[in-house]
Amino acid sequence: MKAQFRWSTFWVLFFISFFLPFAAEAVCPACTVVVAGGLGISRWIGIDDFISAIWIGGLCLSVTAWSWSFLKKKQKLNAVTGFAVLFLVYFFALIPLYKLNFINLPGNRLWGVDKIILGVTAGTIVFWLGAFIHSKLKKRNEGKVYFPFQKVAVPAGLLLVVSLGYYIYCKCAY
Repeated sequence: MKAQFRWSTFWVLFFISFFLPFAAEAVCPACTVVVAGGLGISRWIGIDDFISAIWIGGLCLSVTAWSWSFLKKKQKLNAVTGFAVLFLVYFFALIPLYKLNFINLPGNRLWGVDKIILGVTAGTIVFWLGAFIHSKLKKRNEGKVYFPFQKVAVPAGLLLVVSLGYYIYCKCAY
Protein backbone atom coordinates (compact mmCIF):
# COMPACT_ATOMS: atom_id res chain seq x y z
CA MET A 1 0.00 0.00 0.00
CA LYS A 2 1.42 3.38 -0.99
CA ALA A 3 1.78 6.02 1.74
CA GLN A 4 -0.33 9.09 1.17
CA PHE A 5 0.72 12.64 2.05
CA ARG A 6 -1.63 14.29 4.51
CA TRP A 7 -1.77 18.08 4.47
CA SER A 8 -3.46 18.23 7.87
CA THR A 9 -0.50 16.45 9.49
CA PHE A 10 1.93 18.74 7.70
CA TRP A 11 0.20 21.92 8.91
CA VAL A 12 -0.07 20.68 12.50
CA LEU A 13 3.66 19.86 12.59
CA PHE A 14 4.49 23.14 10.84
CA PHE A 15 2.69 25.26 13.45
CA ILE A 16 4.02 23.22 16.38
CA SER A 17 7.56 23.84 15.11
CA PHE A 18 7.19 27.56 15.91
CA PHE A 19 6.88 26.74 19.60
CA LEU A 20 9.88 24.43 19.83
CA PRO A 21 13.12 25.94 21.15
CA PHE A 22 15.90 25.88 18.61
CA ALA A 23 19.32 27.45 18.42
CA ALA A 24 21.91 27.34 15.67
CA GLU A 25 25.21 28.98 14.97
CA ALA A 26 27.03 27.20 12.18
CA VAL A 27 24.56 27.76 9.36
CA CYS A 28 21.42 29.71 10.03
CA PRO A 29 17.90 28.39 9.39
CA ALA A 30 17.38 30.98 6.66
CA CYS A 31 20.28 29.46 4.74
CA THR A 32 18.70 26.04 4.97
CA VAL A 33 15.38 27.44 3.75
CA VAL A 34 17.08 29.14 0.79
CA VAL A 35 18.79 25.88 -0.21
CA ALA A 36 15.57 23.86 0.18
CA GLY A 37 13.66 26.46 -1.83
CA GLY A 38 16.22 26.33 -4.61
CA LEU A 39 15.97 22.55 -4.73
CA GLY A 40 12.18 22.54 -4.83
CA ILE A 41 11.97 25.18 -7.53
CA SER A 42 14.59 23.52 -9.74
CA ARG A 43 12.84 20.14 -9.64
CA TRP A 44 9.43 21.75 -10.18
CA ILE A 45 10.49 23.45 -13.41
CA GLY A 46 12.33 20.41 -14.74
CA ILE A 47 15.95 21.45 -14.39
CA ASP A 48 18.69 18.86 -14.93
CA ASP A 49 19.36 16.33 -12.15
CA PHE A 50 22.92 17.57 -11.68
CA ILE A 51 21.68 21.06 -10.84
CA SER A 52 19.02 19.71 -8.47
CA ALA A 53 21.64 17.52 -6.82
CA ILE A 54 23.94 20.51 -6.28
CA TRP A 55 21.19 21.98 -4.10
CA ILE A 56 20.64 18.63 -2.36
CA GLY A 57 24.33 18.57 -1.44
CA GLY A 58 24.16 22.12 -0.12
CA LEU A 59 21.04 21.30 1.87
CA CYS A 60 22.64 18.18 3.36
CA LEU A 61 25.71 20.08 4.49
CA SER A 62 23.57 22.90 5.86
CA VAL A 63 21.45 20.48 7.91
CA THR A 64 24.62 18.71 9.10
CA ALA A 65 26.24 21.97 10.24
CA TRP A 66 23.00 23.05 11.88
CA SER A 67 22.83 19.75 13.77
CA TRP A 68 26.48 19.99 14.81
CA SER A 69 25.85 23.45 16.20
CA PHE A 70 22.89 22.17 18.20
CA LEU A 71 24.89 19.23 19.55
CA LYS A 72 27.80 21.53 20.41
CA LYS A 73 25.51 23.72 22.54
CA LYS A 74 24.27 20.61 24.32
CA GLN A 75 27.91 19.50 24.76
CA LYS A 76 27.16 16.27 22.89
CA LEU A 77 29.32 16.89 19.82
CA ASN A 78 32.35 14.66 19.42
CA ALA A 79 33.92 12.74 16.55
CA VAL A 80 31.44 9.87 16.80
CA THR A 81 28.26 11.97 17.00
CA GLY A 82 29.59 14.36 14.36
CA PHE A 83 30.25 11.54 11.92
CA ALA A 84 26.92 9.88 12.78
CA VAL A 85 25.03 13.09 11.98
CA LEU A 86 26.94 13.54 8.72
CA PHE A 87 26.28 9.94 7.70
CA LEU A 88 22.59 9.98 8.65
CA VAL A 89 21.82 13.24 6.86
CA TYR A 90 23.34 12.04 3.59
CA PHE A 91 21.94 8.53 4.07
CA PHE A 92 18.38 9.81 4.49
CA ALA A 93 18.80 12.12 1.50
CA LEU A 94 20.33 9.61 -0.93
CA ILE A 95 18.74 6.27 -0.03
CA PRO A 96 15.20 7.37 -1.00
CA LEU A 97 16.57 8.67 -4.31
CA TYR A 98 18.28 5.31 -4.87
CA LYS A 99 15.20 3.30 -3.87
CA LEU A 100 13.00 5.38 -6.19
CA ASN A 101 15.45 4.74 -9.07
CA PHE A 102 16.63 8.33 -9.48
CA ILE A 103 20.24 7.23 -9.01
CA ASN A 104 22.01 5.04 -11.62
CA LEU A 105 19.59 5.75 -14.43
CA PRO A 106 21.04 4.81 -17.82
CA GLY A 107 22.23 7.90 -19.66
CA ASN A 108 22.04 10.09 -16.56
CA ARG A 109 25.78 10.50 -16.23
CA LEU A 110 28.19 13.41 -16.38
CA TRP A 111 31.87 12.68 -16.95
CA GLY A 112 31.14 8.98 -16.30
CA VAL A 113 29.58 9.57 -12.86
CA ASP A 114 25.90 9.53 -11.92
CA LYS A 115 24.63 13.14 -12.07
CA ILE A 116 22.97 13.00 -8.65
CA ILE A 117 26.02 11.59 -6.87
CA LEU A 118 28.30 14.06 -8.65
CA GLY A 119 25.92 16.95 -8.00
CA VAL A 120 25.55 16.16 -4.29
CA THR A 121 29.34 16.00 -3.97
CA ALA A 122 29.79 19.28 -5.86
CA GLY A 123 27.03 20.97 -3.87
CA THR A 124 28.56 19.87 -0.59
CA ILE A 125 31.97 21.23 -1.57
CA VAL A 126 30.55 24.49 -2.94
CA PHE A 127 28.36 25.08 0.12
CA TRP A 128 31.32 24.39 2.45
CA LEU A 129 33.42 26.81 0.38
CA GLY A 130 30.69 29.45 0.68
CA ALA A 131 30.52 29.06 4.47
CA PHE A 132 34.33 29.24 4.62
CA ILE A 133 34.40 32.43 2.50
CA HIS A 134 31.72 33.99 4.74
CA SER A 135 33.80 33.15 7.79
CA LYS A 136 36.95 34.69 6.28
CA LEU A 137 35.09 37.83 5.18
CA LYS A 138 33.62 38.26 8.65
CA LYS A 139 37.02 37.76 10.30
CA ARG A 140 38.60 40.29 7.92
CA ASN A 141 35.93 42.84 8.87
CA GLU A 142 36.55 42.56 12.64
CA GLY A 143 33.73 40.08 13.28
CA LYS A 144 31.09 42.02 11.34
CA VAL A 145 29.38 41.09 8.10
CA TYR A 146 29.84 43.32 5.06
CA PHE A 147 26.14 43.26 4.18
CA PRO A 148 22.90 41.94 5.72
CA PHE A 149 22.32 38.20 5.28
CA GLN A 150 25.90 37.65 4.12
CA LYS A 151 25.85 34.32 5.93
CA VAL A 152 23.01 33.21 3.65
CA ALA A 153 23.99 35.02 0.47
CA VAL A 154 27.55 33.75 0.12
CA PRO A 155 26.90 29.96 0.27
CA ALA A 156 23.59 30.18 -1.60
CA GLY A 157 25.13 32.58 -4.13
CA LEU A 158 27.95 30.14 -4.84
CA LEU A 159 25.44 27.31 -5.32
CA LEU A 160 23.58 29.55 -7.77
CA VAL A 161 26.76 30.44 -9.67
CA VAL A 162 27.73 26.77 -10.05
CA SER A 163 24.18 25.87 -11.11
CA LEU A 164 24.11 28.63 -13.72
CA GLY A 165 27.62 27.72 -14.87
CA TYR A 166 26.57 24.13 -15.51
CA TYR A 167 23.39 25.30 -17.26
CA ILE A 168 25.43 27.53 -19.58
CA TYR A 169 27.92 24.71 -20.14
CA CYS A 170 25.05 22.41 -21.22
CA LYS A 171 23.59 25.03 -23.57
CA CYS A 172 26.97 25.61 -25.23
CA ALA A 173 27.97 21.93 -25.37
CA TYR A 174 24.79 20.64 -27.00
